[in-house]
Amino acid sequence: MYMWIIVIIGIVLALGFDFLNGMNDAANSIATIVSTKVLSPFAAVAWAAFFNFVAVFIFKNHVATTIGKSIVTPEIITPFFVLAALIAAIIWVYTCTRFGMPISVSHSLIGGLIGPGLVIGGTGALVSAGIFKVAIFIVLAPMTGLLLGYIIMLATLHICRRFTPKKVDKSFRFLQLFSSAVFSLGHGSNDAQKTMGVITVLLYSSGYFGHTYPESIPFWIIGACYSAIALGTLTGGWKTVKTLGVGLTDLKPVHGFAAETAGAIAVIGSSLLGVPVSTTHTVTGAIMGVGMTRRLSAVKWGLAGNIALAWLFTIPTTMVISMGIFYLITHIFPAI
Repeated sequence: MYMWIIVIIGIVLALGFDFLNGMNDAANSIATIVSTKVLSPFAAVAWAAFFNFVAVFIFKNHVATTIGKSIVTPEIITPFFVLAALIAAIIWVYTCTRFGMPISVSHSLIGGLIGPGLVIGGTGALVSAGIFKVAIFIVLAPMTGLLLGYIIMLATLHICRRFTPKKVDKSFRFLQLFSSAVFSLGHGSNDAQKTMGVITVLLYSSGYFGHTYPESIPFWIIGACYSAIALGTLTGGWKTVKTLGVGLTDLKPVHGFAAETAGAIAVIGSSLLGVPVSTTHTVTGAIMGVGMTRRLSAVKWGLAGNIALAWLFTIPTTMVISMGIFYLITHIFPAI
């Protein structure tokens, strides 16, 4: 009886984390269309939230499987394990969102999962191949976004070289809506699936699926996670939007289109490969790549460095927090 209360609390926390994910990552989808004044802030978050949810009908659940089975050995996971991971991730994401820092929500969750795993079984409890895949994309995601943003922006400038600035601006105000929609689809597919993986492994640890980890995820979990992230996006983390959309570099609609297209290609490709990539890392790199086509000084490298530091601290910080939380709750409630 008590265990199922804990499981229900865990599901509520997971959906709360998913909501915060949407809130923090709203900037990834809407920062450029808000800063270029293509849409008003409210219209932009509604646009992004709609396409976050629509992704449920398009993509398979490869990322959810990676989170559920390829970070920590599923057999050692308990409901308390998941609670500790979620609480640690929520603390970090909420704190960074309050200060307008666009961190990786994905990596906060992964760090949260690693912490209790180390407490229970040491490094032997970790799935090294899955963690390596996540770790390498901490570097590859922003670099891929930067390179794609730079190439797409150069190609766009070449194609539009004979048009007047006014005509280019008018055309790309429309095209930017399309690129933002595609990026929001990728964001919804990659990030909602991370919470799906957590809820699935939570239910598995409590015996809901019997002794075998499920091959397919029940639709109620899928629908709940996509709904939560869409609602979080609808609230918008406005400080984070300002950091990405205005702080890094000056953007026009054509730049927003190039950055969002680059980010969409990278994020959707990662979702198809089952890699829980950071949409924040990807779109930040893409915005920097677009800015570099003007000149290197067009990018505010000091701010970019601060963002990168927050990325580097995310997994270690949430890992330590979740270790402490897991130790406390297992000693407070040793009999459950």
